[in-house]
Amino acid sequence: MLVVAALGGNALLRRGEPLTAEAQRANVKIAAESLAEIVRAGHQLVVTHGNGPQVGLLALQGAAYKPDEAYPLDVLGAETEGMIGYIIEQELENALDHNRPVATLLTQVLVDKNDPAFSNPTKFVGPVYEREEAETKAEAAGWHIAQDGDKWRRVVPSPKPLEIPDMRVLQLLLEQGVVVICAGGGGIPILRRENGSMIGIEAVIDKDAASALLASQLGADALLLLTDVDAIYRDFGKDTAAPIHKLTLDEARKLDLPAGSMGPKMDAACNFAESGGISGIGRLEDALDILNLRTGTCVAS
Repeated sequence: MLVVAALGGNALLRRGEPLTAEAQRANVKIAAESLAEIVRAGHQLVVTHGNGPQVGLLALQGAAYKPDEAYPLDVLGAETEGMIGYIIEQELENALDHNRPVATLLTQVLVDKNDPAFSNPTKFVGPVYEREEAETKAEAAGWHIAQDGDKWRRVVPSPKPLEIPDMRVLQLLLEQGVVVICAGGGGIPILRRENGSMIGIEAVIDKDAASALLASQLGADALLLLTDVDAIYRDFGKDTAAPIHKLTLDEARKLDLPAGSMGPKMDAACNFAESGGISGIGRLEDALDILNLRTGTCVAS
């Protein structure tokens, strides 16, 4: 089977941890062991990942420069794709005893310049703040901010991914048996100009939406959306809460899930399942069991 595994933010950094290289590598090492099980079971693997805290940190560092010297979000996204991809690549090679080729591909993703997301920023990036500190930083830097749990964070436009121009390169790598790490942070957002050329744009694409598009365009058999929750729950937060292990597309579409939590993951799961594959949502450490339908939440047509 060809499996696309989308790593949630907890694979890189757990809430409250310092945004250091050491902390990220320690988490990635754990993730790599789980991903290696999928490869050792005989499956082809493509890995995607988030980048919210990392791109936010680079943006904070860029604030030290003059406004016209700061790098735009598409360039910062490319930088984080390389940085995070390097750590995942190295730890996955170690977990596989260096007997399978692993490669990271900086991945461009086409969006629409008229996407309404550009006038309504919603994607969280960067570290969390107390409200007063967030408002101070927003005023100084011209940010949009929004509440994230009991904290506040910067929000940026998150347009819908439409196309992955680098698909031919991805296919060539997979044909050679390479484990590919790509579309990090949802990929690098780009526009197609009237003359057919490409140019980057300030945005951050939702990683799960990009992963679903990637899996569909690759013709993957399964999409795993890996996080720190063991399954989708009915009546979450109530005494009657219970995990849901299997959903049809119709059942999944009818669930009312939080937009800031499981909502985007379920949307991505449904979008991929519509193409005929199986989507699984669950804990990172259960990746192979989710693939084998032994745990997590499965969405299928």
